[in-house]
Amino acid sequence: MTLPALLAAAPPALPHTGSDTQLLVATLVAIGAIVLLITKLKLHPFLALTLGSGLLAAVAGAPFDKLTSSFVTGFGSTVSSVGLLIGLGAMLGKLLADSGGANIIADTVLARSSRRALPWAMALIAAVLGLPLFFEVGVVLLIPIVLLVARRGGLPLIRVGIPALAGLSVLHGLVPPHPGPLVAVDALKADLGVTLALGLLIAVPTLIVAGPLFARVAERWVGPLELPAAPAEAEPAKGERQPSFGAVLATILLPVVLMLGKALADVVVDDPKAGIQRVADFVGSPLIALLAAVLLGMVTLGRAAGFDKARISTTVEKSLGPIAGIVFIVGAGGGFKQTLIDVGVGNAVSSWSAKWHISALLLGWLIAVLIRLATGSATVATITAAGIVSPLASGMSTSHAALLVLAIGAGSLFLSHVNDAGFWLVKEYFGMSVGQTLKSWSVMETIISVVAIALILPLSLVI
Repeated sequence: MTLPALLAAAPPALPHTGSDTQLLVATLVAIGAIVLLITKLKLHPFLALTLGSGLLAAVAGAPFDKLTSSFVTGFGSTVSSVGLLIGLGAMLGKLLADSGGANIIADTVLARSSRRALPWAMALIAAVLGLPLFFEVGVVLLIPIVLLVARRGGLPLIRVGIPALAGLSVLHGLVPPHPGPLVAVDALKADLGVTLALGLLIAVPTLIVAGPLFARVAERWVGPLELPAAPAEAEPAKGERQPSFGAVLATILLPVVLMLGKALADVVVDDPKAGIQRVADFVGSPLIALLAAVLLGMVTLGRAAGFDKARISTTVEKSLGPIAGIVFIVGAGGGFKQTLIDVGVGNAVSSWSAKWHISALLLGWLIAVLIRLATGSATVATITAAGIVSPLASGMSTSHAALLVLAIGAGSLFLSHVNDAGFWLVKEYFGMSVGQTLKSWSVMETIISVVAIALILPLSLVI
């Protein structure tokens, strides 16, 4: 069912009577308030998005008793669809970290890499580990590996560090099941399997340019860095044994293979009543694919590392605490997105886009860029931009809706600077000054964003 059909089936909670100009003012005021609350008053993004949604509805002229109805509806639907996947992804990531699986992947790849190939090996390691891990968790896990590789290989820290950071960041912005792409897929009603396939297609060349190739330039810009000591807390706890490389890799790639299999079956079989497609649709759904990976990981990662049942249960339990904030931010973003839709902002943007002849992909990217620059949050940028341009996806083909998700994800990575927590995380772990971090990390993020949209736009002309 298309978005217009969905909205027709359920009367909008916030009837809109204002003009397009009033909607534009309401949107700018709401986004400005969210930016101010997050950056100046240091309010948690969940609270900022909640207050911004109410302000948006009020300025748009919604009835007073309906100010929160759309937000509550959007919050609930987003958490019910995306929150489960974030939780399962966190469980898989925690099992990978605590079992020593991350080190197994790193040690195996590095043992087979020459000194010249080490930056490329680091990009590969980060990309593989970045599939199930949130960005911050991936950074903490990879830092000891980056420092170890720099010491053993006698390479500058930036030359191996930038490819690792690029691998994590590219996956974080472009490839489900990371929160940003998942929310955009949900908001735009895109096919997750197609988005995953196209995301990986865009991610590979983007990673090559922003990772190993840019690392050589960044190395000259930043200059030599003293190798800091590896943070003790970044070392994953290990059991008595360690899982095998093949088992770790199979566990990480299982959900990707299942979701890509569903997308392939939809294209090749294209018969919803066919048995093979029904099976592929079931096992390839994000919930089942991630659930299967978590259950497999309990055996291939947990039991293989010597964990008993109690230890596995504890590991899974501890994975959920740190993601509570992420789930609430994503849910609040869904509420803000639904408020944007219900007051009519999306339809107004669709009308303006048609008048100005702006590509929906470029528009989504630009909106995400502006919000990223203002708030510093890639997730907030993705959620807000997806809500604003969601009506544009209603008439799109499956592949173009997926590309719109990727365009928004690419824009959400643009120019990380001092209002982004990731900026300070990278600065402190690598022992760089603010200027050095801007020359390396910030430029790398901008390259990822620009290269990705430069690949997405021509790709939209041929598929």
